[in-house]
Amino acid sequence: MKRILIIEDDKSIAELERDYLEIDGFSVEIALTGDEGLQKAINEKVDLVLLDLMLPEVDGFQICKAIRTEKDIPILMVSAKKEDIDKIRGLGLGADDYIVKPFSPSELVARVKAHLSRYQRLIGREPQNDSIMVRGLRIDQASRRVYVNNQEVAVTTKEFDVLTFFALHPNHVFSKEQLFEKLWGFDSLGDISTVTVHIRKIREKIETDPSNPQYIETVWGAGYRFKG
Repeated sequence: MKRILIIEDDKSIAELERDYLEIDGFSVEIALTGDEGLQKAINEKVDLVLLDLMLPEVDGFQICKAIRTEKDIPILMVSAKKEDIDKIRGLGLGADDYIVKPFSPSELVARVKAHLSRYQRLIGREPQNDSIMVRGLRIDQASRRVYVNNQEVAVTTKEFDVLTFFALHPNHVFSKEQLFEKLWGFDSLGDISTVTVHIRKIREKIETDPSNPQYIETVWGAGYRFKG
């Protein structure tokens, strides 16, 4: 099920958008402030963002720019403004579309579906960036192989997924719960202790001294961080 994040300070509008999207089978999360929305967009699994332009404190332009530096997911800006300059600015910052209020619920759902479909075609067609290089570590995404100082190390499928996730999000602290949700899913069998086990095994394979890790470090009381 695709997950949509609505960042909209007008609760009644946000709930109306949510209702129509949920009727069509989407999972929907609402953030009523820009700060909350930005944190959810960056830290949680989100497939598309519906972003109101006129938000208090942090406007939609700033949020769009911040999301785009972290993730390549569809962003649809929503606003009562009709001026072309706002559309141009929003699209220039990385928004994929611009919907002017008022709009029909059917138009909203149709645009969301169209952009999700287009995004899926693009990521399915375009090859992944061949490799991620971090000091002596190389992660080859196409072949799903890992090398340390040009020597291949054997990793399991899940170890590769965990390591690649970290490498794609350098210097960001993730709690065990966040990692478990993103990489296993809360409905998976097992518990968050598996995160600790996988990180320990990865360290044993890629670190010169696993007790003093140079790649995946422990942030005590918070979680883990990949040192980019």
